[in-house]
Amino acid sequence: MSAPLVVSIPHSLGREEAVRRLKTGLGRAAASIPVMQVEEERWSGDSMNFRIRALGQIASGQVDVADDHVKVQVVLPWLLQRFAEMAQATIRKRGQLLLGKDGKS
Repeated sequence: MSAPLVVSIPHSLGREEAVRRLKTGLGRAAASIPVMQVEEERWSGDSMNFRIRALGQIASGQVDVADDHVKVQVVLPWLLQRFAEMAQATIRKRGQLLLGKDGKS
């Protein structure tokens, strides 16, 4: 198994507001990436475990929400590891849009 791809996204919303925005906006953010589909999203407190399908491959991960940042960890199957840098940039960009001042994704 490969090492997880880790992205930390700073925010100034506080934990509760960040969780609220992620819960309501994650589906919209994922829908804007045509090659990706969220297969599972399971929240437990301030953490979410998820499974996504991209290019026919399954990736899994976890989102941990803190007072001042969100940490996203994704374990990519070997076929998607080539796209790790692009995935990292996309996760960071979508996260910043979702957690930014206006909260639009």
